[in-house]
Amino acid sequence: MTGTGTTAPAEPVSVEQLRRRGWRGRLAVLGPAFVAAVAYVDPGNFATNFSAGAGYGYLLVWVIAVANLMAMLIQSLSAKLGLATGRSLPELCREHLTPWRNRFMWAQAELVAIATDLAEVIGGAVALHLLFGIPLFTGGVITGVIAFVLLGLQSRGHRPFERAIVFLLAIILVGLVSTVARTDVDGPALAAGLVPGFDGVGSLVLATGILGATVMPHVIYLHSALTQRRLVARSPEDTRFLLRVGRTDIALGMGVAGLVNLSMLVVAAALFAGTDVPGTDTLEGIFAGLGSELDAVAAYGFAIALLASSGVGTYAGQVIMAGFLRRRIPLLLRRLLTLAPALVVLGAGIDPTQALVLSQVVLSFGIPFALVPLVWLTARRDVMGELVNHRATTAAAAAVVVGLNAFLIWEAFVG
Repeated sequence: MTGTGTTAPAEPVSVEQLRRRGWRGRLAVLGPAFVAAVAYVDPGNFATNFSAGAGYGYLLVWVIAVANLMAMLIQSLSAKLGLATGRSLPELCREHLTPWRNRFMWAQAELVAIATDLAEVIGGAVALHLLFGIPLFTGGVITGVIAFVLLGLQSRGHRPFERAIVFLLAIILVGLVSTVARTDVDGPALAAGLVPGFDGVGSLVLATGILGATVMPHVIYLHSALTQRRLVARSPEDTRFLLRVGRTDIALGMGVAGLVNLSMLVVAAALFAGTDVPGTDTLEGIFAGLGSELDAVAAYGFAIALLASSGVGTYAGQVIMAGFLRRRIPLLLRRLLTLAPALVVLGAGIDPTQALVLSQVVLSFGIPFALVPLVWLTARRDVMGELVNHRATTAAAAAVVVGLNAFLIWEAFVG
């Protein structure tokens, strides 16, 4: 089987041995969904979720809930595709699409990866500015270097990289949930926010951004590569075991991501909605607002969580290029190329929060282009074998996700 070259070789231990180890064996398989999960709580999520809570209170809680359920379904399909075929989604697109369609898919996927890197670099730059007063442009360069070092852990196998990602995810979770615990949350209003609704064009744009920041198209490509060669199933029992543990992995990883995203909106809604706290539509204003409404601990916890959320965009970019084009460029060169647009934005003095929100809207445009081939391929028995989708799964993924995404984009820009 061919591979992207971005994943570590399968470990010497067999799946059968892991099955016999009980819960210890299950723990050894967990990990890929947490790598995906950290991308679901990147700086773009901070910008959209805090802006939504500050501007509209608990109104868009339902968007986070629905988007997180979508993410669980989509990541399950992506992981299953890698497990069933031993190939990533971009590789399978190259195999099953005509050359010009494949090149188009690669081009739009690269734009998605650039938008992702833009959000991560800008978010890291803002966090470093808030924490240490570092200029935004310099902070962007430092963030790029940090991400490159993190990606270098791949050379030591998948476990060190996954452990680093889980550590970062834990920092984000602790920073935000601890702030929620000290916030006076309006329970009835939170429950009412689960009922779908909008309040003008501004809420529609933010809802689109939340969807793009949560159902991350680049992670749809990435998750299939994370599972494709990690462990090899040599029997039907092995396959069933990996599927069961994979579902647990996704439920845990996406559950943590959903809790983090909800915490962002809840904190902003409880502290800033309907108040005269200035600048809560920017990350800098949120930092200042947390300091004034709670204390410095909450403010610096927010900034540290924001810094920890800058993660795996370049990793996804490697998967995309290697899969669609069967080409790779050195990781350092790719890091420099994807870093450039963010540095241009920072150097031009463009408002970083607005740039983050718009980057997430761009990501929402990329969702159908990643999701449609994913659903198409996982519904084909000649591709998936016994792991082919049930018809209900295919219908849910195609109709609900693409339909809601199209609706939000239509309403935001045409309605």
